Amino acid sequence: MAAVQSEDLLALYPCLRGLPGHLALALSALRTLKLAAGSTLFDEGSACAGFPLLMAGEVRVVKTSAGGRSLYLYSVLAGGSCVLTQGCLLGGRPYNARGVAHTDLVLHLLPRALFEALLASHPPFRQYVFALFAERFSGLVALIEEVAFKRVDQRLARLLVARAPVLHVTHQALADDLGSVREIVTRLLHHFSEDGWVDLARERIRVLAPERLARFAQVGPQGPGEG
Repeated sequence: MAAVQSEDLLALYPCLRGLPGHLALALSALRTLKLAAGSTLFDEGSACAGFPLLMAGEVRVVKTSAGGRSLYLYSVLAGGSCVLTQGCLLGGRPYNARGVAHTDLVLHLLPRALFEALLASHPPFRQYVFALFAERFSGLVALIEEVAFKRVDQRLARLLVARAPVLHVTHQALADDLGSVREIVTRLLHHFSEDGWVDLARERIRVLAPERLARFAQVGPQGPGEG
C-alpha cells in the first residue's frame, strides 16, 4: 500500500479541494488499496468498512436472488462512488447487494469518521454525495421500469445496440446484466442471428443491424418474446 497522491485524487474528486487543514491531513494519510479483477469489494450482509474513492478500474454492483440469479444494478468507475455504500454509511445498515471488481482496482477508503466529518463540514463533498444519490435513484427507477415493463428480448436488443458494434462477452455475462438466465439469452441471440441482426462467435457478438435492433427494442414483435 502506498500513500495518497493528492493531485491524482483531487483531479478525480474535485469535491475534496479546499479542505481545512485537519481534514486535508487526514485525507493525505489514507493508503492506496489494490484489488485484482474478480475480487469482492463488499458482499450482501457485510458491514460497510468505509467510503471508496476509486482511482482506476470498474466495480460492478449486483443483486443476487436466493436461487442464484443475478441482476446488474450499476457500475462505479474512476472518479465515481457507490451510492449503496453511501446509504449503508448514512443509515448504519449492512450491504444488501454485492460489489465485484470487474477489472483490477486502485482505490482509497475513507473511514466512516472521516466520511461523516466531510459530509458535515465540507459543502462541495456533501453536494457530491447527494447529487450522486439523485443520479443513481433515477437510474434505478429506469432499471425497475425496464425489468417490470419490458421483455427480456427487448432489453437484450437495447443492450446490444448500446454496446455495438462488437461485444466481447459470454452469454452468461449478458444474462447476469439482464437478470435472466443463460439459456434464454442464448435462444434469443440465435433468433437475432437467424434474422441477420447479429453474428455470433465464441465470446463475441457482432451487431450487424443496429437500426433493426433499436426499433425492436422500442416496440418488439407480436411474437415470441421470452420472459
